[in-house]
Amino acid sequence: MSIFSTLAEKLLMSEEELLRFALTMPRRYKKYEILKRNGVETRLIAQPSRESKFIQRMIVEELRKILPVHKAATAYEKETGIRLNALRHLHSRYLLKMDFKNFFPSITPELFFAVAESSGVEFEQVDKIFLEHALFFRSTRRARLRMSIGAPSSPFVSNFVMYTFDQALTGFCVEKNITYTRYADDLTFTTNEKNILFDLPKVVANLLAEYCFKKIRVNSSKTVFSSKRFNRHVTGVVLTSNNELSIGRERKREIASLINSFRYGTLSEDATMRLKGLLAHAHHIEPGFLSRMKRKYSEEVVGAILRQQVVEKTS
Repeated sequence: MSIFSTLAEKLLMSEEELLRFALTMPRRYKKYEILKRNGVETRLIAQPSRESKFIQRMIVEELRKILPVHKAATAYEKETGIRLNALRHLHSRYLLKMDFKNFFPSITPELFFAVAESSGVEFEQVDKIFLEHALFFRSTRRARLRMSIGAPSSPFVSNFVMYTFDQALTGFCVEKNITYTRYADDLTFTTNEKNILFDLPKVVANLLAEYCFKKIRVNSSKTVFSSKRFNRHVTGVVLTSNNELSIGRERKREIASLINSFRYGTLSEDATMRLKGLLAHAHHIEPGFLSRMKRKYSEEVVGAILRQQVVEKTS
């Protein structure tokens, strides 16, 4: 049975009704822009409607049964995350970080189906029509279908699209005693062998052209080489010179300052919720720091911050 037929049955819809709705899904998105980290450029966020999200989640459940994700992918999958991603690189001396350019929007239905075919997965024609409209969106009426930043299906789809690339790159790295992980569009390579990482950018570019059909490219301005002599950062986590994970000095100073403001009642509600998130992050990455904050500011103060709840604002 096809994915399309399976979903129609699970949704208690006729195939005609489901297909009719799916054909409208590329325009059922709420779009807005947010500033990128550089504070100048913007990133388009497109969130599908509630009904579309529901269908997309069901599609992912079915796709997971037939489409693989490589173990090098450390984002969006169970038993992965930024901490485990960083831990894989903790005991290496030399580091290379690379980044994809416009990763999610670079993924099109054509790329998705090309990678599926190269992986030995063939979809029925009705599945192709259904999936390209259900999983991708149009930023404007005449724009091509692309993957959106904001759809619940995009993380899994992106990880699958990179599967053959991840597989080939991992094979190359294993032969060279290099550790490779990919956290969404962030690629990290580490090794204890000097100078071996300098050839990797060219290798990555060649493998992208071969396995991603020249649709995904590297943002060369974000390619960074580093070593244990300097601060090494992996997806926002600091790898210290004594082989420990840290949230970094700047983040620690920010947290301490915010706790102090909270203690004296001068912290806004939004800032308090941000502080709560920062403390949860610190506990995940560097539990000892949270213990020090409790000793310095008291368990009562830190506990009060962690118990904060989001208050929904009404108009």
